[in-house]
Amino acid sequence: MRKKKLLLTAIGAGVTYLMKNKDARDKLVHTLQNFRKKNR
Repeated sequence: MRKKKLLLTAIGAGVTYLMKNKDARDKLVHTLQNFRKKNR
């Protein structure tokens, strides 16, 4: 239960950071698009 709560807290903090920081969000989207293209 403690590990699950810690994991959800970390995910929530990451999502909050990405919602507030447009540059980080754009970089993440770009990285995921490149990753998807390489695996096709």
